[in-house]
Amino acid sequence: MGKIQYMRLKGSQNMRLRLLLSTLSSTPIIIEDIRAEETLSGLRPYELSFLRLLEKISDDCFVEINETGTKFKYKPGIVAGGGILVHDCGTLRSIGYFLEPLIVLGLFGKKPLTIKLTGVTNDSKDPSVDTFQKATLPILKQFGVPSEGLELKIENRGVPPRGGGVVILSVPIVNELKAAIWIDEGMVRRIRGCTFSARVSSQFENKMLHNARGIFNSLLSDVHIDTDHKAGEGAGLSPGYGITVVAETTSGCCISADTAVYRGGEEEGEFEEKKDLRSAEDIGEKIAATLLAEVEQGGVVDSTHQGLLFLLCALCPPDVSKVRVGKLSPYGIEVLRHIKDFLKVKFHIRPDPATGTVILKCVGSGLKNLSRKVS
Repeated sequence: MGKIQYMRLKGSQNMRLRLLLSTLSSTPIIIEDIRAEETLSGLRPYELSFLRLLEKISDDCFVEINETGTKFKYKPGIVAGGGILVHDCGTLRSIGYFLEPLIVLGLFGKKPLTIKLTGVTNDSKDPSVDTFQKATLPILKQFGVPSEGLELKIENRGVPPRGGGVVILSVPIVNELKAAIWIDEGMVRRIRGCTFSARVSSQFENKMLHNARGIFNSLLSDVHIDTDHKAGEGAGLSPGYGITVVAETTSGCCISADTAVYRGGEEEGEFEEKKDLRSAEDIGEKIAATLLAEVEQGGVVDSTHQGLLFLLCALCPPDVSKVRVGKLSPYGIEVLRHIKDFLKVKFHIRPDPATGTVILKCVGSGLKNLSRKVS
């Protein structure tokens, strides 16, 4: 066997993205100087958890971390999939942090993936599990992923600091994706959403819902927001409440916004006590304004989903994919750079001054699910 050629990278930025693209492109990587200058140097617990998750869903995956956690080698294996797997995501990052890469990797596994994830279902940092249900999974259908077998079930809610949430993700396998021409945002035809409350009064949900609807109903009549009040084991281990709203358009786009409120938060291992939960009325109004701002920005996805959209385009067969987004998000730009490094796919980017949007097009890398053929 020849010597393994590793791609060398530095720093802790976009760790999850680098590991995802390394696995998809079968590119071994070495990442050095991970927070080397910080007081708390090295990999964070949620990054270690993500590495363990990759080991869990892959065959022949190799990870070697140095003693200080400031450098590691990663040689990707073959995504095996299968079920039912179980993974504890911890409480420093929500389950949403793990879901996006899992969904993409699951498509190219040997067997359909079914995995139970435990931890935080809703926080103010990562997309909520409701957003994945109502907005993320529909994006995959634009690229030829079948609806059958693609599902996310929310069994228990969990908010920081203690979590306690449980979800079950099912992802079918595909031979390859389908190139997409997706530039028509359409007009918003209805608003759908979900509020939740866990270990607090359901009045919080009613107030959020009432104030959000007050803004939406002045613009269109078809607004329906479900409530999901949890008690007992289903409510997780910490009190909190939140809301997810999705604008569905005439052309099948789902633009989303979400937030959650809870008494404490953990940021990079530090616990910050908040004196009071913010008022539910304010949260309802704020989330409605956030969603309307996302819609006004234009594009077939919201800013949170730009990275996933670009990645799916790059993984398509060697055919042209063309998509429209609003203002490019910082993360979206990072994804484009990493796609160029790992998949050798370059996007042609053209601003559309008439709408203030950006049109991107690329020829896909032609990734095929070779493990599916072998099996």
